Amino acid sequence: MGPVIRLPSPHAGQRQVMAERRRFNVLCAGRRWGKTTLGVDRLVRNGLHGQPVAWFSPSYRMLTEVWRDARRVLAPVVVRQDLQQHRLELLGGGVLEMWSLDQPDVARGRKYRTVVIDEAAMVRQLEEAWNAVIRPTLVDFRGGAWFLSTPKGFTYFKTLYDRGADARHADWAAWRMPTLSNPYIPADEVEDSRRSLPERTFAQEFEAVFLEDEGAVFRRVREAATATPQHAWQDGHRYVVGVDWGKHADFTVLAVVDATTRELVALDRSNRVDYAVQAGRLQALCARFRPDQVIAEQNAMGEPIVEQLQRAGLPVVPFLTTNASKAAVVDGLALALEQEALRLLDDDVLLSELLAYQAERLPSGLLRYGAPEGGHDDCVIALALAWSGADTQPTRFY
Repeated sequence: MGPVIRLPSPHAGQRQVMAERRRFNVLCAGRRWGKTTLGVDRLVRNGLHGQPVAWFSPSYRMLTEVWRDARRVLAPVVVRQDLQQHRLELLGGGVLEMWSLDQPDVARGRKYRTVVIDEAAMVRQLEEAWNAVIRPTLVDFRGGAWFLSTPKGFTYFKTLYDRGADARHADWAAWRMPTLSNPYIPADEVEDSRRSLPERTFAQEFEAVFLEDEGAVFRRVREAATATPQHAWQDGHRYVVGVDWGKHADFTVLAVVDATTRELVALDRSNRVDYAVQAGRLQALCARFRPDQVIAEQNAMGEPIVEQLQRAGLPVVPFLTTNASKAAVVDGLALALEQEALRLLDDDVLLSELLAYQAERLPSGLLRYGAPEGGHDDCVIALALAWSGADTQPTRFY
């Protein structure tokens, strides 16, 4: 009989995540849920099959506890260890290496079958570490990755979580697991924490909720997501369409607001399509909804498209985007949501963009609005433009 490795039996939530896993996996979990246990399990099982695997922590201090546990679990099958390099060589040829991300380029040049990035929301340069260093280590084996963390505002971890929740990214998966989805955690202990902690702190740490930070622009976003989709014009209703044209990797978004019911009723999002096709999609949308106004960004390549659509008879109003004009329409949208004057479709991409949208104070004292690094704001701008027309008296075109 060979050496015996004893791993904890996964609880129901962990079994669900393992069963639904894809190549790239993002787990947002409350404290004491067992995300570290799951991560160690994923690495150990691949390492025991002769594969090179790696663990990444935000700091050396956070690395040491996991390193100690991994050495204990794998002790029966370790054939060689390097305490300085945090490297374990295993029976069967597998290798486990552990790295601190205090310096993002630590693992440059390595190759792995599976990697785990622990407490990913705390990694200060997560985007750089993932794209420039960790992701390339998976090329040789077409390897997979696990991002594990409790949420910490709208960091790059939130961007990856949104990617995993988006069905268009077939290689990605994401889960949000509150602490109490671990059946071994006493419910009364969690309830005691609820009573003793501020509401926001409890929501983040135990319910694994991504919270708007102090720089967030839009409030009451999720509460507003009660609109009823419409597929075409309804008699007696007035409609306005907002258009944000896609640029390079961005998306073209067409947002339709029913000014009569004051709700977003349709959202069309496309990527990497020819401008002629984009114009055709807008014309088809206008044929369905008969809008009074189509408020379209005219910056850069938007200007010739706007002119083309105007010649085709569409009621297009060009919108020149500057810091001041953008702030005006964004402020109007923020006020509408704050005052519950506008209802939204329950669309994951839209809501994520709104919740992540930020305001940055410039040295001049003015605010600059935009998505966080690596994010998109196409839905936000299209919606803001549509609302700017819906919240005013209609302009008639003859």
